Amino acid sequence: MRLLVTGGTGFIGQHLIKKRLAAGDSIVCWSRDPAKVHDLFGQKVEAIRDLPEKDELQIDAIVNLAGEPIADKRWSFERKQLLRASRIDLTHQLVEWVKAQDQKPEVLVSGSAIGFYGCHSSDVQLGENSAVSPGFTHDLCADWETEAIRLEEDGVRVCLLRTGVVLGHGGALSKMLLPFKLGLGGPIASGQQWMSWIHIEDEVEVIEMLLTHQHLQGAFNLTAPEAVPNRVFTGCLAKALKRPAFLPMPAFVIDLMLGEGAELLVQGQRVYPEKLLEIGYQFKYPELQPALNAIVR
Repeated sequence: MRLLVTGGTGFIGQHLIKKRLAAGDSIVCWSRDPAKVHDLFGQKVEAIRDLPEKDELQIDAIVNLAGEPIADKRWSFERKQLLRASRIDLTHQLVEWVKAQDQKPEVLVSGSAIGFYGCHSSDVQLGENSAVSPGFTHDLCADWETEAIRLEEDGVRVCLLRTGVVLGHGGALSKMLLPFKLGLGGPIASGQQWMSWIHIEDEVEVIEMLLTHQHLQGAFNLTAPEAVPNRVFTGCLAKALKRPAFLPMPAFVIDLMLGEGAELLVQGQRVYPEKLLEIGYQFKYPELQPALNAIVR
């Protein structure tokens, strides 16, 4: 397969590219920093700063993972605009480029997030067809998905990745480890908010499945079947690290750090991978404690 990847230098992108290289794929990575692509993968991956002219790049499939990190900085007006541009504007540019090609890829697997459902305080499990709670994260993800879906009218199969917190060496977990290793970890705010997570190995395997199974399309929740409250998550992480977890982080501290973006940590969603389970996908890590144990051992 000749595969075009955006966001290839990110946490998920790096794992996906390495696995697809091992499978024999030819990879093209569209990146604003081609030097970083070559630092990570050498000359095994072709790095491009700009999409080429019509029909110069013959590809079989696209995985679109680009997007600025959503919880790294306080949400100012400018930050929110950047979050939108790095996802929606880039996807728009990608879709317009595909539309201009005579030979189109068979499939676009495009990023989204469980933020599509907004923030829910209830214990209701959210499948792909569940009701949403309006707000910035829903609008961001919905508009992002809408751009990608436009390729369906050109005969391209489109799959959408509504991804939860991805756990592995790096990514979100790397920011949590230090305080826990120092014995300073603990739940965030009330600790009752739901955390929907997925192990990086399952994340990559699902993306590969969506690339290669021609009957699959639409939105998929990429979360393990066992979402947990934040208090349970911190307890499992502490157990894996053999450290205590009794110092909670108050909600007002998160508010000071992230502003409106604090909702990502102090609220939550209990997201359920309904469609993946319906088609028979078997998670390598369906439960949290074994997933964390495998990562930190």
